Order: sequence, then C-alpha cells, then structure tokens
Amino acid sequence: MAALLRVLRVGQAVRGLRAAQRSQYDEVKRTFQTAAVLRRVTDDPKQEQVPPSSSSFHQHYQSTPPESESSRPNTSYADQGGEQAEDYETEEQLQIRILTAALEFVPKHGWSVEAIAEGAQTLGLSPAAAGMFSNGAGDLILHFIARCNSNFSENLAEQHKLVQLGQTEPKKTDEFLRDAVEARLRMLIPYIEIWPQAMSILLLPHNIPESLKHLSTLVDDIWYYAGDRSTDLNWYTRRAALTGIYNTTELVMVQDSSPDFEETWKFLENRVKDVMNMANTAKQVKSTGEAVVQGIMGAAITLKNLTGVNQRR
Repeated sequence: MAALLRVLRVGQAVRGLRAAQRSQYDEVKRTFQTAAVLRRVTDDPKQEQVPPSSSSFHQHYQSTPPESESSRPNTSYADQGGEQAEDYETEEQLQIRILTAALEFVPKHGWSVEAIAEGAQTLGLSPAAAGMFSNGAGDLILHFIARCNSNFSENLAEQHKLVQLGQTEPKKTDEFLRDAVEARLRMLIPYIEIWPQAMSILLLPHNIPESLKHLSTLVDDIWYYAGDRSTDLNWYTRRAALTGIYNTTELVMVQDSSPDFEETWKFLENRVKDVMNMANTAKQVKSTGEAVVQGIMGAAITLKNLTGVNQRR
C-alpha cells in the first residue's frame, strides 16, 4: 500500500513537471511570435512602401526635379547666354556703326553733329543718338582717320606679302615712301572740299593728342614696310622727317586745283628726294625743324581756308 502511494506521488510530480515545461514552452513561443510581429511592423515601412499613384508621381517630379539634374549646370541656359553674348552690341560698336554711316552725309553737312544725326537715322535710331558723342565733330573726324589708317595698313601688309612671295619686285625706299604717302592722301579726295574744316578741328587742344597718335602710327607703318629697322637716332629723325612731309603735302593738296592734284604729287616727290639726299643727322634735324615750322604755317593757311581765303578753284 505504501509502495502504491509512492508511485502515485511520483506520477503526480512528473505530470506537474510536464505541465510546467509546457507552460514555459508556450510562454517562450508567444515571446518569439510577439518579437516577430514587432520586427515585421518596424521593418515594413523601410522595405515595402506603397507605390505612389501615377498622378502623384508626376506631381512630385514636376515640383522637385531629381537631385542629379538639379545639381547639374544648366547648359541650355549657358548656350542661350552665349548666343545673347554674340548678338549683343556694345556701346562702342554702336558708336562705330553710327560714325561710319555719318560719313555719307559729311559732304552735305560737313564735319558736324548734324552728319552724325543723319547717320543715326539711317540705322533706324533717333537723331538724339548724336548725343552719345561728347566730342561731336572731333569724334567723327578721328573715326575717319582711324578707318583710313587701318585700311591703308592692310594694303601695305598685302603688298609686303607679295614681295616676300616673289610675286612683285620691291621698290626703292624713295619710291616706296612717295607712293605710300600719295596713296594715303588720296583717301581724302572724297572730302577734299571740306577737309580744311577737319584740319582746323584737329588743331583744337583736346583733339591734338589723338590726332598725333594716329599720325605717328601712320608714319611708323610706312617706314616699317619700307624696310627701316633702325634702333638708333635715325629711327626718330626719319619718322619726324616723314611726318613733316605728310603734313606739308596735305596742306598743299587742299589748295591744289591742278588736274588729279598733279602739283601736289610733284611737291611730294621733291620733298621725299630731299629726305633721301640728306647726308648726315645734322641735316636731318634741320630739315625736321623746317618741316615743323611749315606745319605751323600750314595750320594758319588752313584757318584762312575756313574763312574763304585760298579755297580750291
């Protein structure tokens, strides 16, 4: 009997142990299930987002472009800016166009603001555009001189190139100087009747620096293409002498009434010969001084021309 009671107690103990183990197992199982559910809830927003509708997708990319495109330079805008830069006309370029157009009206209005206003009108601008030029007629004259010098220098360069290629014979220095000065002075012929007015305007104090700059550039170009490469005192004396020749020949030209200015070209030829026949530097300096005096006297003659004295006939 006692043994039977012990067996029953052992069985009850075993059943209690199993129940406890089953309870612990269920608790552990519920714990893992809960953890899995929590993991799924926290991971789903990162891994499985609901795709937006078609309309919301387009609205998003219309309002905020992708980062790769927004951070990229706007090349189309840069290209448009480049085209605008090419089409854009600076104030200086506009002034050049106006002055060039105004040259057509110089024979009618003289070297004046009126000619500039007429030139502006031909470009579709208001006559008030003439107010862009603070120096008025002086700006127009200096523009004409600069334009002539530029064309003249290009012609000299082209002739020099032909000589280097052996397609034409080089000229003697005196012949080259004579032809070069004559070619440059012939550019004045379309305005020769009113050129004394231009000369007098260039004698005004505020125009002298620019006028001398253009003249020195012209003379230097002539001597350079004539083959002068001197670096001593001769460099200065030759250019000073040629400056005197040009100025005095110009003064003769505005008073010359001979056919095709024959008397002017004879005068020019004689003056060039005088320069080439100089034996030493002292004679060159003396000739230069005489040329300067002649230039001053010529300025007085020019002023007389403006008042109607010594006009060409």
